[in-house]
Amino acid sequence: MRCFRDARQLLHAPAQELHNGSFVPFAEHPGRAQAILSAIGPTEPASDHGEAALLRVHPCDYLDFLKSAFADWRAAGRPGDAAGYVWPVVRRRPLRLERIDARLGRYSMDASTPVAEGTWEAAYWSTQTALSALDAVLAGDRAAFALCRPPGHHAGADYMGGYCYLNAAAVAAQAAIDAGRRRVAILDIDYHHGNGTQDIFYGRGDVLFVSIHANPATDYPFYWGHADERGEGAGKGATLNLPLPRGTDMAGFGQALDAALARIAGFAPDLLLCSYGADTFAGDPISFFRIETADYAVIGRRIAALGLPTLLLMEGGYAIDALGANVASFLSGF
Repeated sequence: MRCFRDARQLLHAPAQELHNGSFVPFAEHPGRAQAILSAIGPTEPASDHGEAALLRVHPCDYLDFLKSAFADWRAAGRPGDAAGYVWPVVRRRPLRLERIDARLGRYSMDASTPVAEGTWEAAYWSTQTALSALDAVLAGDRAAFALCRPPGHHAGADYMGGYCYLNAAAVAAQAAIDAGRRRVAILDIDYHHGNGTQDIFYGRGDVLFVSIHANPATDYPFYWGHADERGEGAGKGATLNLPLPRGTDMAGFGQALDAALARIAGFAPDLLLCSYGADTFAGDPISFFRIETADYAVIGRRIAALGLPTLLLMEGGYAIDALGANVASFLSGF
């Protein structure tokens, strides 16, 4: 399987985040990508597809914000990384907001996703990595892996959150549609619900979104991912959420995976995208499932058994000592 990445993804390195009421070292650090690279072997460099594919998902004003947020923060005399502290919970009006603090709130959903000096460049190349791997699959490869970092599935069309800034899975899915694929399925198997991906395609019937994740009644992102969210308008029925309780092991996860794969098979997509998160691991420091390293090979094999052209994208996973082995297990199983 061809694997893609870009070294510029390491430029994103915020110092800290707000977690459980305290400022702690940023969990989604460059060491994650380095741990994966040490385990999976040779990779191919991403190629630059430009911003056109990004603009098919993310509006121009949001991209402009990401490009300038860190510089604007520093120009305002602020130390450290740019982070918001006020959010428009009642309504998000398209106001012309000048102060960087206001724009950080306008374009974000939480306080754990700061913008650092290299954030835009890293997020840009994360999406280019996904598009490069997609090229391989569209050209006839059975599957390809994109080492996307920072991850993307919490980013909506015009907001960042959950360590995510640009939604690589959504950008790749839209690019596949634009390339002539009629129906695309996205399987999200990160511990946390891919709220941004769901938001982007919630009203569309040509992209199926299926997610297995921790019950949002107890876990981030709380406000998305409940079982009764099934899509709306043309997308009604094209969203399937399978929330699971804390402590879920491979037996429980496997049952949800059966339901997910059956739904995808019934949708008969031309292409499958899998947002893979290794934070379902039993030893993950911020998550609470009990999947073991060997289980990931089983999960990979079962997804591969669908027989669909498949783009695999990296999302979360924060147990650094085991992260490379977990990713390698999943890829080898597939």
